[in-house]
Amino acid sequence: MKRVSVDIGGTFTDCFVAWENRYVEGKALTTHHNLALGFNAALADACKQLDVENTTLLSQVDSVRYSTTLGTNALIERKGPRIGVLVTTGFKSTIPLSRARGYGEGLPESEQMDIPNAVRPQPIVPIPMIREVRERVDYLGKVFWALDEEDVRLRIRELVDAGAEALVVMFTNSVVNPAHELRVREIFLEEYPAHLLGAIPMLLSHQVAGRKGEYARGTSTIMDAFLHQTMYHGLGTLELNLRAQGYNKPMLVSHNSGGMAQLNSTDALQTVHSGPVSGVAASEHLAAAAELGNVVATDMGGTSFDIGIVDQGGVKHYDFNPVIDRWLVSIPMVHLVTLGAGGGSIARFDRLFNSVEIGPQSAGSDPGPACYDRGGLKPTVTDADLVLGYLDPKNYANGRIPLNPKRAKQAIEDHLCDELDMNVIETAKLIKRNVDANMANGIATELRTRGYEPRDFTILAYGGNGPLHACGIANALGVSKILAPPYSSTFSACGAGNVNQMHIHEMSTWTVLFNPATKSFFSDYETFNRDVEELERRGREDLLRQGMQAGDIRYRLELDMRYGNQRVQTAVVTPLNRLHAQRDVLALMDQFHKSYGARFGEGSQSPETGVRINTVRVCAYVEQPKVRFSKLKLNGNTRPAPAPVGRRECHFVGLPKAVDTPIYGEDALAEGTQIEGPAIVTTRATTYLVEPGWTYHAAAQGGVWFIRK
Repeated sequence: MKRVSVDIGGTFTDCFVAWENRYVEGKALTTHHNLALGFNAALADACKQLDVENTTLLSQVDSVRYSTTLGTNALIERKGPRIGVLVTTGFKSTIPLSRARGYGEGLPESEQMDIPNAVRPQPIVPIPMIREVRERVDYLGKVFWALDEEDVRLRIRELVDAGAEALVVMFTNSVVNPAHELRVREIFLEEYPAHLLGAIPMLLSHQVAGRKGEYARGTSTIMDAFLHQTMYHGLGTLELNLRAQGYNKPMLVSHNSGGMAQLNSTDALQTVHSGPVSGVAASEHLAAAAELGNVVATDMGGTSFDIGIVDQGGVKHYDFNPVIDRWLVSIPMVHLVTLGAGGGSIARFDRLFNSVEIGPQSAGSDPGPACYDRGGLKPTVTDADLVLGYLDPKNYANGRIPLNPKRAKQAIEDHLCDELDMNVIETAKLIKRNVDANMANGIATELRTRGYEPRDFTILAYGGNGPLHACGIANALGVSKILAPPYSSTFSACGAGNVNQMHIHEMSTWTVLFNPATKSFFSDYETFNRDVEELERRGREDLLRQGMQAGDIRYRLELDMRYGNQRVQTAVVTPLNRLHAQRDVLALMDQFHKSYGARFGEGSQSPETGVRINTVRVCAYVEQPKVRFSKLKLNGNTRPAPAPVGRRECHFVGLPKAVDTPIYGEDALAEGTQIEGPAIVTTRATTYLVEPGWTYHAAAQGGVWFIRK
């Protein structure tokens, strides 16, 4: 297997190369003005280790796979085209009203509760760019009011004359009967052929989101249109960069659904948060290969801290209506919780609590933390880590980024020390303690609100800063074991290369498996099977269009189920792709019953209130070769610590004085190596901090366990 996979983050661009039986990592600062430059630098770093030229490598690899934050950045900066929207007559205010909750979505809970000071975000589509069209389809898909085609032509002309650079069609109940939306596109092409208007796209809401709910479906389509141009040019530039270096195959892009597809089969909205989702995919593969059981994936990079859950039962945790930036959308997206707790997260004084608040603002890669000496003036988590002695100023990021301790101290002193009445060391300890506590609290909250206990999970700490803060997170969380996985610094990039070529299609349904009022079971098997077949057909066509073989395509049926009118939905992955008899219905209900009890406690089930399916989701995929992971369980075989390569005074939370701490190099990654804390292991890719009271155990393939004594 020869493969290049890339994760373009807010601070670093990570590159993971599988070259036959060798796996190497490359890293470079992200170049936001031209992502190709950062990619080239990260690839060159990997090629140097392989002793291969960039062009030679790219001409021989079977695929290049990207996950990127390009869409996220475009939303933050509000850089996108002017959009016009066509809606059903009477629904012009659906998007501006935003279900009366638009002021709070996407904000921290504390700000959501501050209703008197609530401010709605600047709309992506201003009200004058929304036009009503005379048409109506009822909830069953029956045409109640035929489409007025002359009215359509008039409204399209008005939007084009108003400067629309992209058009969105969002008709009520179009997911049940899309005929009117499809006809609008035909009229648009009749009025404005492609050769006349050029590249003005028209997006139909039923093709972007398959579930009911006009507002979320509308915002999904609007965001897709808003990101379309940026993603087209940004990823197009990356593809041209590959062509110039000898790579002639289709470029593959990771999706936030946990799969990937060719660029020409990728919607812009599917790329948002695809980097962290790739890390969850890598965690899933590692958990199965290394027999880790339940896993919580935690990715601490330079900008954020992302949390995902991997259930050994195969249950996929999706956000049914995720909030991206400030907007509720309706696409299946692997569930993530993101905290502003990366290495570049800015620390600021909190007057209310007379303490330090971390993030969500980040220094990013430009200018970066103050210690980067690139113009950053505000204190960050990385500055605190440097002041406390954890980082080697001359050997950070394999020596590519020299750090300036004086700048780090100055930033902390100028912005925090006087306010807190603490010296710089005490303040840096407070920053580390608070950021570790924030991450631990995020993990505990995420697991417990979903019916899990942290002690039942293996916690993976990866990303550039994960192994550096693993012990601190575990101390705050109250757990005694954390695993830094193999290739931890570029683990999300590794995951981008491990995902399957995949498409997910879904539809809303009201399928009552057990009706408590009539004491009856579901029996309309033909309708259910027809819906599943239609979703399979869509996924199959997507994959065939990309050159996949029909015999290689596999399907996974997922059902979002609930008891009665409960708010909580549980995703059930079922081997029953079709229902043929009542025994199949009972088997499905029994699987749901067991899954619900395992998560929320046996006896919490309530089948007497009824059992129903809200969403039918089919994942069509083709299995791809994977990076091979070894079993990482501790086998009791240990070897003594190698000789330290140096010593440094380090300051630890809870200890009043500096500790003379041994520093170890790459040879400490040899399987079986055991090191008693406090200690630091510095490798070319990352830094492992072994805090007092912890033991470092090197596992196979470069994985590292942190065990509390």
